[in-house]
Amino acid sequence: MLQLNSTQRRELRARAHSLNPVVSIAENGLTKAVLAEIDVNLQAHELIKIRVYGDSREDRTAYLEQICAELGAAPVQQIGKLLVVPPRPDRPCCGQRSKSPKRGARPLPRARPSAHSRVDHRNPRSAQMTSHKPSRLCTR
Repeated sequence: MLQLNSTQRRELRARAHSLNPVVSIAENGLTKAVLAEIDVNLQAHELIKIRVYGDSREDRTAYLEQICAELGAAPVQQIGKLLVVPPRPDRPCCGQRSKSPKRGARPLPRARPSAHSRVDHRNPRSAQMTSHKPSRLCTR
């Protein structure tokens, strides 16, 4: 089982705060199908939450230890009926893709004329821009 230091665990707990559980462990317990689903989700996501529908605290702790032992993950957090598990660091996942270029490297958007200035195609001098303001109806 992989061990994390307290700084790494704190960072992973902060990232997991806004996540929803992607796998549920119900009355049948931790079956091979559930382990396979956890493995698939660990490959697809950087960090996952697992919900355990059981009242036994010892069972939840045993599930977390078994998941980490069989999949080579590290336990991050067990709070109530939620378990937080990251993938192994050597396993490719979505968080290890090549990073996109920085914001400054993107091309700037093209400038567009405002909605009030447009070319009048009915006028022979259509090449010049004219400013049209929306007309108001007088209701007095």
